[in-house]
Amino acid sequence: MTLLAEKREHPATRTPRRRPPHPLRAEAVHGFGPWAGTAMLLTVSVVMAGSASRWQGGWAETRTQLHSLMLIAAPLAAAVGCLQGGRERRRRTEELWETAVRGPLARFLASALPVALWVAAGYLVAAAGALIATWLCALGDRPYLALLPADAVVLAACVVAGHVLGRLVAWRPVAPLLAVAGYVGLAVPSMSDSGVGHYLDPSFAPLADFDPLWWQPTAMAVWTGGLATAAVLAYAARRRYTALLPLAAATAAGALLVHTGDGLWHESPLTRRQVCDASTTPQVCVNVRYAKLLPQATEALSGVTSRLEGVRNLPVRFEDRSGAPRHDEVELPMLTPRGWYLVRDQLTNPRQFAWEAVDKLKDRDDCDGVDARTDRADDAVQNYLAPSPAQKYNDDLDAHGDQAQRTELKARRAARARLASMDDEERRAWLSAYFATSSRCDLKGVPAL
Repeated sequence: MTLLAEKREHPATRTPRRRPPHPLRAEAVHGFGPWAGTAMLLTVSVVMAGSASRWQGGWAETRTQLHSLMLIAAPLAAAVGCLQGGRERRRRTEELWETAVRGPLARFLASALPVALWVAAGYLVAAAGALIATWLCALGDRPYLALLPADAVVLAACVVAGHVLGRLVAWRPVAPLLAVAGYVGLAVPSMSDSGVGHYLDPSFAPLADFDPLWWQPTAMAVWTGGLATAAVLAYAARRRYTALLPLAAATAAGALLVHTGDGLWHESPLTRRQVCDASTTPQVCVNVRYAKLLPQATEALSGVTSRLEGVRNLPVRFEDRSGAPRHDEVELPMLTPRGWYLVRDQLTNPRQFAWEAVDKLKDRDDCDGVDARTDRADDAVQNYLAPSPAQKYNDDLDAHGDQAQRTELKARRAARARLASMDDEERRAWLSAYFATSSRCDLKGVPAL
């Protein structure tokens, strides 16, 4: 009796009862969620690493590449959600799960939300790694982050929608089939130039030179998230008519996307802004997005511009912007798409870059035809300013060709030697006369060699 009295008098000595962990925490830590997030992280990381030469160093290219990966990530997320949704059926614990105190919607969310959050987190971690890799090689511009939150919402919505399907369909292969169907369903509209499907496609990504309207990511998140929320409420809510509210929001967002159409993406104003090196003639300009590349471009063209010193009738500058060049400009060789001449932050083939720049200087692509005399003059100028990397190979082919090819090769070599043998003053005068006709199809004024 004394011991009992002492225990009653000192309730603080009792062992406190431990509160059971919240179902969301248990699912998030010990459930399928971490594995799903890891799968998403590895998938996005591997695909991004395999195409790094096409985006690393360019903020707009990184944004476009990450967004286009929704074509793979969204079907994967839906399949993961479907697998999680069919878990109780595979474990044969459906009847036991139905006896839980919590309602159907709470049970559904406890199972689906941790996986959705893990999948979204896996994508965002992979995206953060891509942004860091771009920052290490960035040539200018700034990060573009507006699409990342919307893409994360789309992935979470795909997980939740797939979870609903997994609860409804007992067939085991439904998850991989859902992934295949999702891939096809996203790929077909994104590749179509007509119809309204690609306006509603969360994986549709135009060229890196285009930016989305400021509200486009939000509308896309409402469109996909509203549909997924409506499916969840229609399946698990006590009052299923509440699904009408998110369905109405999704419909409104979808209608807004379709109504705006091609206006959802507009050309970035940066595509028309340039930075120039005015110390050369012609000046060398690159797009402001690649401002740090200007010294490399100037160096690659230094052999051309030094030989053109004192020559008249030249364009004012090599320009690097969208659209046709002005009458006093000539196009700079293409720096994009990345992965060809521009990999990360380096010009991969300066010699080819210079050859293409000279080819633009003597551009006669719009002319119906060029006679042999003009063709020899063009070849001599090209050989003097920036020989083609394939010139020796082409000459060897002609040297082993028929009589006409050998004769023409001999005439071309003679024209090259004639231009190279001129003194500086004579050559400048000849080149000035040549460039006065380089953009015209009237070949009578082309000086002979």
